[in-house]
Amino acid sequence: MCGLRRFRNLASAALLLALAESPASSQTNRPANPRSSPTAAANSLDSALAQAGKGYCKESLSTLRSAMHRVLEKEMQYRVGMAAARCAMAIGEGTVAIDALLQLRTQFPQNPEVLYTSARFLSLLADQSAQELVKNAPDSYQAAKLNAESLESQQRWDDAVAAYRKILELYPKLPEMHFRIARILLERSSTSEAAEKARAELLQELELNPTSASAEFVLGEVARRSGQWEEAIQHFTRASQLDVGFAEAYLALGMSLSSTGKHAEAIAPLERYVKIVPENPAGHYQLAMAYSRTGNRDGAARELELQRKTAEKTGLGRGPTGGKMR
Repeated sequence: MCGLRRFRNLASAALLLALAESPASSQTNRPANPRSSPTAAANSLDSALAQAGKGYCKESLSTLRSAMHRVLEKEMQYRVGMAAARCAMAIGEGTVAIDALLQLRTQFPQNPEVLYTSARFLSLLADQSAQELVKNAPDSYQAAKLNAESLESQQRWDDAVAAYRKILELYPKLPEMHFRIARILLERSSTSEAAEKARAELLQELELNPTSASAEFVLGEVARRSGQWEEAIQHFTRASQLDVGFAEAYLALGMSLSSTGKHAEAIAPLERYVKIVPENPAGHYQLAMAYSRTGNRDGAARELELQRKTAEKTGLGRGPTGGKMR
């Protein structure tokens, strides 16, 4: 549903591929190789790192890739992972680069250089993929979507809407296009007229794609903004059922239930939200209010304290929702 999920699926596939092709999987029952001693292996790895540092990426990547899954010492894990990622990107081995980045993110989740390298390389990989798409399939709807999304990111709203509508002319049953048009309509205007037009687009989206949690969520937002709480509750409930990991849907559902005085019913979705997104003070505040209004003073005090701590840590206030539109 979002770029992170697509990246996770791609990264998982890359890891499986790397494991399947790992030299360790093909060495069972082979005669012992006198060169495979720890000292020889260390020398070979040191040589590969030195080669990589001098730009000999094609010559060193195979050794680095193999070592990523067997090196145990932390400093060497970092050196091998970074060298493998950089070399893989330098010679266009995207799958190996993703595998290396996945290893680094697991081993060094808060290392700023790892985070920077991940962001930089994933951006480069995205750019390369986009260029290959335009080059190899310039007339495809995927290339047209990429162009429309670029226009949307630049806030060229009219051009983006026109691009999405052009796609729909050619592919009238293609999902997500009506949703994207609706999102633009709501982004550029908060009038009731814009809301009605967006609602019509979202209903068309659901006709094409009845399992769109995003369309249900935005329909709920449209209803919530106009004070149509029962309709909002229905859409937010549906969104949370279609995508059980859709955190914002639980928060919006809990707030809508509270707004109609259904504080006891609001507790379950709000508890679900703070479990998924414990770092957002908005969730703790809303849950504290629901606890307070149902007589759970201890729970309310606990959540208010968590709201205070997370607000101090993140620099955020409790805000109206703390969520964002998908």
